Amino acid sequence: MELTCSRCQQTIQSGDCFCPGCGLPQLVYSTEGAAAQTQPEPASGPPRDANQVQWKPALRSAIALAIPTGLFCSLLSPVSVFGPLLMAGAGGWAVMLYLRGQAVRRVRLGAGARIGLAAGVLGSWTSAAVTGVTLFAMRSWLHQGGAIDSFWQTMTQQANQQWTTMGVDAQTMAIMNGLLHSPEGRAGWALGGIAFLMAALLVAAAAGGALSARFLARGTGS
Repeated sequence: MELTCSRCQQTIQSGDCFCPGCGLPQLVYSTEGAAAQTQPEPASGPPRDANQVQWKPALRSAIALAIPTGLFCSLLSPVSVFGPLLMAGAGGWAVMLYLRGQAVRRVRLGAGARIGLAAGVLGSWTSAAVTGVTLFAMRSWLHQGGAIDSFWQTMTQQANQQWTTMGVDAQTMAIMNGLLHSPEGRAGWALGGIAFLMAALLVAAAAGGALSARFLARGTGS
């Protein structure tokens, strides 16, 4: 198509910025510039790297599962013996809930373990808090200190039987019994039991998240 000046109608070249006859500025059309303007911008959204974690949705999934599971995993719960198994399930389920709202269909082993660990941290602290509050309420508000003392007495008797079987001498057993029956010793054993439970729940939740990521990766064929 021939280009002409709009003032003097003289023919001009497509790359000329001014008319060679009258000097009128001309509009220059560039197909490269138009292509650059019409090129769509990359969509912003969650990372597609399977090793990265979007922590806001991940924490929402972890909170929804870890706190109820932590209630069942407290030391005084009737199903506390299954606590690590329950927390492993919560960690794995948190990974699956997280993936439902993401662009990626899978996460790698490390990312799954981190999501499970987040669920484990929330669940273990919930379990520890529930255990401590329940023990305090039983002794101070419900006046069940006698039942707690009776349970502790039974535990120390079983420990004495085990120590006797192991050949522990009488003097050492007397020292250990004195420690167990002192307020400091009882508090230490209680805190130690809670700490051990928290560590077990953390490990179980991280393992559950990692196993869930591994299972989902196999399900997608990658």
